[in-house]
Amino acid sequence: MVGTIPIAWVLTLAAGLFCIGLFGALSRRNTVGILMGIELMLNSVNINLVAFWRYLRPMGTAGLTFTVFTIAVAAAEVAVGLAMVIAIYRARQTINADEADTLKG
Repeated sequence: MVGTIPIAWVLTLAAGLFCIGLFGALSRRNTVGILMGIELMLNSVNINLVAFWRYLRPMGTAGLTFTVFTIAVAAAEVAVGLAMVIAIYRARQTINADEADTLKG
């Protein structure tokens, strides 16, 4: 097709986003920052799913279906994660992940 972006460029973009998200999730102490890193990693996975769908089987819907499921899982993860952050903040008055390492109240 004329004007299409090569799949190597798309995969390079997705790998870069995944690495940035991984670094953000592992280097942050703030739990909201950790959740943002995880979301960035999930979005890079969505880019990979759409890229492989587009270049390998553009007539099927499997890639788009998996992408929609990933977006739904990401939305549920954000809802549960932020609820946990709010509960930890109410109990300990901090959202620092180092101080929330025990299960005791």
